[in-house]
Amino acid sequence: MRYGLQQEQTFRLAMTPELRQAITILQYSSVDLMSYLHEQANENPIIDLAEIDMSIERINTEEEEEEDSPRKNDNPVDLLDFVSNPADNLYRHLKAQLGMVSGLSRLQQMIGMFLIGNLNEKGYLELDVNTVAGILDVPTDEVENILALIQGFEPAGIAARSLEECLLLQLRYAGNDDVYLEEIVRHHMVNLSCNRIQKIADALGIDIHMVQQITDQIRKLNPCPGAAFAPYDRQHHIADISVEKFKNDYIVTVNDITVPRVGINPFYQSMLRKPAMEEEKRFLREKMNTALWLIHSLEQRRLTLMRVAQAIVDRQRDFFEHGVYHLKSMTQKEIAEITGLHESTISRAVSNKYMQTPRGLFELKYFFTSALGSKDGDATSSESAKMRIKQIIDGEEKQKPFSDQAITELMAKEGLELSRRTVAKYREELGYLSSARRKVY
Repeated sequence: MRYGLQQEQTFRLAMTPELRQAITILQYSSVDLMSYLHEQANENPIIDLAEIDMSIERINTEEEEEEDSPRKNDNPVDLLDFVSNPADNLYRHLKAQLGMVSGLSRLQQMIGMFLIGNLNEKGYLELDVNTVAGILDVPTDEVENILALIQGFEPAGIAARSLEECLLLQLRYAGNDDVYLEEIVRHHMVNLSCNRIQKIADALGIDIHMVQQITDQIRKLNPCPGAAFAPYDRQHHIADISVEKFKNDYIVTVNDITVPRVGINPFYQSMLRKPAMEEEKRFLREKMNTALWLIHSLEQRRLTLMRVAQAIVDRQRDFFEHGVYHLKSMTQKEIAEITGLHESTISRAVSNKYMQTPRGLFELKYFFTSALGSKDGDATSSESAKMRIKQIIDGEEKQKPFSDQAITELMAKEGLELSRRTVAKYREELGYLSSARRKVY
């Protein structure tokens, strides 16, 4: 064995900060990209962000300038009329009703406020009456009286301590005193949840059709009366890509109207041409290179999204023409081969991106579905199979619902090969119960 020094040349991909930035920018949605650009502008004085003025005032001004004729409707419109007031929360709603009850002592008001403040988001009281009495150091009877008062407030069924009590409160609020109805709520909720109508009928000794009518009334009740007041966040998705049909073609565009334009600050750009200290110029050159690379990365993102979106539209043309039943199976590897991009690039490009189409707003990942075999040899997407299952269940006779095996056999006759387990999985994902629990007597 001989030892010595050798020199050789190799190529390897180094993950530079610039490359890491380009990868990060590609996987950002429009909203995330907007926040990222503002962060970069705050750190780099060279970067100028020119945001598009989308204010109502500008739009109204442009419309007035474009219109030569007077408006068709001269009635003044207040834009606030179209903005909904924030939903009142459950605590304030019940507190207002408690305040309208006359004759309550300070102690009773305090007990009522404590009970209202301890309701969960569904409107249930999770504390025991004895526990409340011990905490407040008041008689148990006093707590029970105030609780009964609150249970008479709206929404009906509020401040219940169990599902059965919640439903019974709603029945009493509606003035329904059917003996069998109350009996089912008190003692047969498990059978009702499993749709064991015959078992309930046998236990009560009444006709099965009568039990069906009663259970239909129970199912119309609200098991979570406080849920309507629970706060929730509305997520608004901004389309990153738009697809419009023009004659026989589909035009794909990348929506960058919501993203501010990145430019170079002219003041700092001019400073680079003037004599200055070398340290200052070095700082400005570094910031200038960072800004130019950011602009380059944004353009690369736009071109990549365009290529990927165009490939998706071309591959799924039948979907755009005829609907979800014609959605083809498609993988990210296939799009990578079509576009000449790496599969990881496709994954980043479709992450958190949405496409506005003539058929609605879709996440790009929606178009990537697994393949299901069919008798004619064509591959069908799992999404179209789900929609077919939904169509079958929606159109079935409620007295004779299709079992998973029956749906499997029916789809096999149509040329789509699915196992019973796959049908059951898709049915559950669609939110449908089993055939035994869907049956109506």
